[in-house]
Amino acid sequence: MIWQLIFGFVGGLGLFLFGMQMMASGLQKVAGDKLRRILEILTSKSIIATLTGIVVTLLVQSSSTTTVMVVGFANAGLMNLNQAVGTILGANIGTTITAQIVSFKISALALPAIGVWAFINFFARRRLHKYLSQAILGFGLLFYGMSTMAEGMRPLQDIPQFHNLLVYFADYPLLGVLAGALFTALIQSSSAASGAIIALTLQDLITFHSAVPLILGLNVGTCVTAMLASIGTSLTARRAAAAHVLFNIFGVIIALIFLNPFMDIVVKTADTLPRQVANAHTIFNVLNTMIVLPLFSLFVELVRGLVPGEEVEIEIGPKYLDRRMLKTPAVALGSARKEILRMAKIAREMISESMDAFFKNDLKKLQHVLQMEELVDDLEKQITVYLAELSQHSLTKQQTQSIQGLMSAANDLERIGDHAEVILQRTQLKIEDKLPFSEMGLKELRDIYTKVEAMLDRAIESFDQEDKALAREVIEEDDVIDNLERKLRKNHINRINEGSCYPPSGVLYLDLLSSFERVADHATNIAELVIADYNF
Repeated sequence: MIWQLIFGFVGGLGLFLFGMQMMASGLQKVAGDKLRRILEILTSKSIIATLTGIVVTLLVQSSSTTTVMVVGFANAGLMNLNQAVGTILGANIGTTITAQIVSFKISALALPAIGVWAFINFFARRRLHKYLSQAILGFGLLFYGMSTMAEGMRPLQDIPQFHNLLVYFADYPLLGVLAGALFTALIQSSSAASGAIIALTLQDLITFHSAVPLILGLNVGTCVTAMLASIGTSLTARRAAAAHVLFNIFGVIIALIFLNPFMDIVVKTADTLPRQVANAHTIFNVLNTMIVLPLFSLFVELVRGLVPGEEVEIEIGPKYLDRRMLKTPAVALGSARKEILRMAKIAREMISESMDAFFKNDLKKLQHVLQMEELVDDLEKQITVYLAELSQHSLTKQQTQSIQGLMSAANDLERIGDHAEVILQRTQLKIEDKLPFSEMGLKELRDIYTKVEAMLDRAIESFDQEDKALAREVIEEDDVIDNLERKLRKNHINRINEGSCYPPSGVLYLDLLSSFERVADHATNIAELVIADYNF
């Protein structure tokens, strides 16, 4: 009996989780890259962010996945704290949909759904149809796993100790909350945890009063995933994870205080126990969100107080691109030029902060550089799309040339950002592995870095001022950098041959030299665009 219980529950839970993953994967593929874009274009309005959180969680079928995505975006500087918190509120509502689905006794559709998947998968030619069939397969496996779990739990009917434990959860709700939190933290899925609780109701193994504390607890347990994902991230990302914890703990405390009225309301919403349990999950999160939304600003400030610190938030997305100006090409070109100059200053700051961290062994600066790298990548894409859209309008020959030049400049700046990221990675390796560097090696790196930094500054200034004389100076400086790079490389190889250089440090040194030389090449490319008279 024990093995039947273990195999039935574990196997059913595995099928349930796999089905949920398959369904989410299919839906995400249907949505394509829209999920990322949806999250990136959030407005600062908390209600819009909340609705977005609901929609995204419906697609990924997991609040943990959504909150981890939110932590990632916040860490990359693509989402501010207000957007992150609003999305997390919505994710808590969206994740209850799985419980709503499995609470309906439609497990008889499980095998037919798998059959539909097989038919579509074998005969469909379009990718979209195959992705939809994958979602259908996930749906079938979800219910088949649910049915297997329920059957596997049937032997629990004959175990009095199990019944006594559930009675304790009804008499001592806090124990039920802790049990639900622990179970959810272990399996890392509130949807699967709610599915397991509903599976108990299908076998009449649990009462409504015992199930509700478990449901409340799983809302706390699901926070563990986001908290783990936030370790070592930026202040905004850590605050986003903390907001998730605070929101759910606050809601559970309120629910426990008003537990009897809460259960009286929920029990009237449906006639069957599985539906009542699913409704308890949904109503809890909806009511919790309705309480927090009117106090949104206060809630965010509370989170900031709980996770103190000052962190400069990078302005997300383009600042000057305005699609309304596309009908006026001269103005649109000016806007794109200003955005590229902004991008140039960010790329230059990336190199400066990376090397500052390198010389000072300061890991704290690196997180800010990572945020800037994400922003530079995003700006390059958006500038390119903006200029491509502009090229579809009626333009003069000079304006067409300007678009080509601006696209090239944006690409070179994005590549500079990539090399800055390489410098950042090597800096992180140096600090974490405590790699030693000789005084001579550090002096040489500082010399070439100082020259490359000054060269990049002049290239950006020549682009800004359309100064051809300054651009020529940059081009002439490129040969100086190339010669210096070869000289330093030769000096370093001599040190290696003499045995005075630690090999891992030597490899890192050569990587930095290569990155500096390539940054100089891209600075030269920008200067050559000025000389070529693209009329920016």
